[in-house]
Amino acid sequence: MNAQTLFPALLQTFFTDRLIRQRRASPETIASYRDTFCLLFKFVQHHLNKAPSELLMEDLDASVIVAFLCWLENERKNHIRTRNARLAAVHSFFKYAALHDPVHSEVIQRVLAIPGKRCDKAPVQYLTRSETEALLAAPDQTTWGGRRDRTMLLLAVQTGLRVSELINLDCKDAVLSSGAHVRCVGKGRKERCTPLRKETVEAVRLWLDERGGRLLDPLFPNAQGGRLSRDGVEYLLRKHVATALKKCASLEKKQVSPHVLRHTAAMDLLQHGVDRSVIALWLGHETLETVSVYVHANLKMKEDALAKTTPLEVPPGRYCPDDELLAFLKNL
Repeated sequence: MNAQTLFPALLQTFFTDRLIRQRRASPETIASYRDTFCLLFKFVQHHLNKAPSELLMEDLDASVIVAFLCWLENERKNHIRTRNARLAAVHSFFKYAALHDPVHSEVIQRVLAIPGKRCDKAPVQYLTRSETEALLAAPDQTTWGGRRDRTMLLLAVQTGLRVSELINLDCKDAVLSSGAHVRCVGKGRKERCTPLRKETVEAVRLWLDERGGRLLDPLFPNAQGGRLSRDGVEYLLRKHVATALKKCASLEKKQVSPHVLRHTAAMDLLQHGVDRSVIALWLGHETLETVSVYVHANLKMKEDALAKTTPLEVPPGRYCPDDELLAFLKNL
């Protein structure tokens, strides 16, 4: 492998050997990395006037990668989290390249030294009970699509499934007998089961009867019978939020995404006193630290904590009532 063909060949083996064969990366991870390099090549082709197949490793030095990251933020208006995710994909490739292309180790190490960018962390968005009820009432129950959408939204709000987990559910994954639950495969290829409430069980049972699908058919198909896409779910959610706005004006202040429905499920569990370790298992989180964002966002829990504190003007110590005779005299 000579210097002229090293970069294209390295990138191909990075996807086929490292991501697919060695790491068995999920389709979502592969798609994210693919999109990162497609964007990078678009940027490089415009600024260096070189086709992707003509690129050399030295063409992608640290200055080019930093310029690419700035282009993502300033031109494409990507969030800092998206910028950092793109950088993580680039870093992953260059770590692989460091093992197979020691000739360009200086270029590689400079790229690996590019730091992620810190960003402000706003409280997580979630829906209140009235907002959730307005959203679930939005789909038109006289149509096939409306009945599908309400069942899907109800399942999402109750289980907290990620959108990728939701659209990958098959009919067989909904177990509605004793101990009703749904099975899904989440991040890290971890399979988990999430229990269902009675109202959700009944809604899914009615939908399955109408759906009439085979075991391996998607639980929530699109109009053509195929699997709903992430963009499809986001489109349906935006449509129903617009309808729900007519009855619940507070939704106008919120950007409701499928992930907000996941946050809503977590907040509902937290407000009902469910332990954080159980919530982490419920949502398929790796650590308890991830669940702490819901505690920060829960104003009621903070208000309850404040109610237990002593105001500044009150002297410290426990309250002791006066003697009954003294109390009588003071009240004369």
